Amino acid sequence: MKKFNNCRNVIGNLVKKHREEKHYTKADLSHRLELLGIELDRFELYKIEIAKTSVKDFELIGLGIVLNIDFEELKKLVEDAS
Repeated sequence: MKKFNNCRNVIGNLVKKHREEKHYTKADLSHRLELLGIELDRFELYKIEIAKTSVKDFELIGLGIVLNIDFEELKKLVEDAS
């Protein structure tokens, strides 16, 4: 699996931050994603948050929608990681 700065994803902390700000459990987030047709269970969300698994583009879009993550915040995160 490809890595960037030794991580499989660079958005894990951002996802966790926004999830906790909304007081969602991983199960809550998983359910909300499921309503969009995206199946990520609690364990998969845990692996995303600790940057141990990659995030597909459609999963990223769904996470952004459900957690209301601003594209500019995501863009800055990626720029800061490089």
